This record gives sequence, C-alpha cells and structure tokens, in this order.
Amino acid sequence: MNHPPFRAEHIGSLLRPAELLDVRRKFAAGAATAEQLRAAEDAAIRGAVAMQERVGLQVVTDGEFRRHSYHSYFFAQLGDIKPDYVPGDDGQGTSATPRRVAQPIARINSRVSWTKSIHADDFRFVKSLTSRTPKITIPGPCALHFRGGDQAVLASAYKDTDSFWADIVSAFRKELASLAEAGCDYVQMDETAFAKFGDPVVQESLASRGDNWSDLIDRYIEVTNETTKGLKKPLVGMHLCRGNRAGQFHSEGGYDVVAERLFNKLDIPVFFLEYDSARAGGFSPLRHVPKDKRVILGLVTTKNGEMETRDEIHRRVDEATKHISLDRLGISPQCGFASIDRGNPLSRQAQEDKLALVVEMAREIWGEA
Repeated sequence: MNHPPFRAEHIGSLLRPAELLDVRRKFAAGAATAEQLRAAEDAAIRGAVAMQERVGLQVVTDGEFRRHSYHSYFFAQLGDIKPDYVPGDDGQGTSATPRRVAQPIARINSRVSWTKSIHADDFRFVKSLTSRTPKITIPGPCALHFRGGDQAVLASAYKDTDSFWADIVSAFRKELASLAEAGCDYVQMDETAFAKFGDPVVQESLASRGDNWSDLIDRYIEVTNETTKGLKKPLVGMHLCRGNRAGQFHSEGGYDVVAERLFNKLDIPVFFLEYDSARAGGFSPLRHVPKDKRVILGLVTTKNGEMETRDEIHRRVDEATKHISLDRLGISPQCGFASIDRGNPLSRQAQEDKLALVVEMAREIWGEA
C-alpha cells in the first residue's frame, strides 16, 4: 500500500522528550519565552519524525508535541472550552485497579466557534521534514457532549442542544477544509465514546445524567456523518479506545453493542480499534464491517513497556481473520503513547521497539508496511 491507511500504523501521540517538558515547565512559570518553547517543540518533532522513519513507518505524526493532551488544545481554539476538567482529585486508579475513578468532564463556557485553522501549520511543518505521509490527529466531534451531556452544553453557553451541534459540525468541517487546502491527505479522529458504550459502568453513568446510551450512538453517528458529508479530502479514519491516561483506562467492554451501527451507518472508511487486552472483547464484531472499509488492529499495547511476541500477534491476527478478510486489515499500537504530555509508563526505547515491531509484523504478515 503506497497510500493511507497503511499496513503498519500508529495512533499519533509519542512520549515527550525530557528537554521539551523542561522548557514547557519553564514557559508555564514565565522563565521561558514563546519563541524558546516553539524552538524546543520544533527540535523534538524533528527527532520524532526521524525515529518514525528509522523504524520503517510510512505514516508520520508530530507526536502531538505542541499539545498538553490529545484534545484539550483543539477545543481551546474553539472558545472558552475545557474538555478534561476533573472535579476534586484527579481520580487516579491504582496499579491493582487501573480504571480511573473519575472521568473528565467538559466545561463549555462559550459557544463553539472556528476562527482560524488549528492544525494546518502543524501539517506543513511535518510535511517539510519528510517524504512519508503525514497524519494529523484531531478529537472527534462528539467528545465534548460525551464528557458532559446536555447538562454541560446548557450550563452557560447554549439555550438548546441543536445550536451546539450545528456549531460543532460547522467548526469541524471548517477545520477539515483548512487541512485539505494545506495539502493534508490523512486525518485521524480520536472518538473514544463509541468504544465505551459497551461498559455497564459507563451506561449507568450516562443514565444518571439523563442520557440513554443507545440513543447517543445514533445521535453521534448522525453528527459525525454531518461533519464528513461530501468530504473528498482528506481521508478520515476513526480511532476508538477506552481511555489511555498515564497507562490507565476509563472503561471496558467489547464492540458488540455498537458494531453493527458503527461500521455500517458511520461514513468512515477506516477504523483504528483498540485490541490489546481482554477489556476490548473478541473479534466477532468485525463480521459487521462492510467490504469497502478497513480495520487497523491495535494489538500492541502502549500502556506499559512489556513487549508482545511475534507468535502472539500472528495468533491474534489469525483469530481476527475468522471474521474479516486479511486484505482489509492492518496493525498498530492500541492507542498513542502519550494521550497527555505526562505520557504512559514506558521508556522511549520501548516505544521505538514497539513501533518497530508493528512494522516488522506488517511485513511478515502482508509483505509490506
């Protein structure tokens, strides 16, 4: 495959170098200038691109090095919006029980409004560094609502949810258009909600705020389809996972309850699916994937540095092919390595080794990466 999606993929975020984190801390304390921070980000991104090329990936990202988290920077550009407020303490789980106690809540203090391109310059910078295909990652359009529901939407900025959804669709369509105008061919939406609907704990939490989880599936599909309707470029894929903050997770449960609607009604041609642990369930939901859509299996964990074996990956791909043909599959880590700048508990060498393993396994299985 000489165009996206590739047999060997990765989800986007990478562990930040210590030097970059140090400059960012100094900037926050007023001890470094914006120019110094930008220079540190540029240098770190150059290193990240070189690493991705070194392991043999055909797709590269900027590691999300200019962001605190995979979604907070994006939504902050759309107004006075915070998608990841955590009340009280930060809801940390423990090593024995790594599910986070508290899920982040969205605070929507202004209307959603796109005023300028958010990531076009990021794309141009990565493009200037490589002949490989740059991929820009953005949050999904339903992330804010999932984090707070109608309560968050109507708390201060909106009088009705229809206006909110219209603003969301408009903002995302304008950002995708700006990326296309910059020459971007490949965008990944990180929309974790769909992977979480199968968790009874999540279903109960949604019900407590007045939301029916099954109705939300239909609504979120409708909104996402409006966002990408008529889009010729860039190619948009969707990543689904169950939380990935500092090696912890927010939910568990398979894709079974969403699969038929998700794969058939959502106008997305590529799905990046978390499949690194039993929390993701089995592969049988893949039987619902239409023949014109592709799936990237997230078989390599980013939550720790333990290396998967080749035999294990071969076995799991073989299991998946009982439900979907091999030619429509690829392989990747299950999520990014640093959904927040703090990163997951593994070394940068382990990160590189895991990405190299993804490439090597793609070549073994499909003869190409």
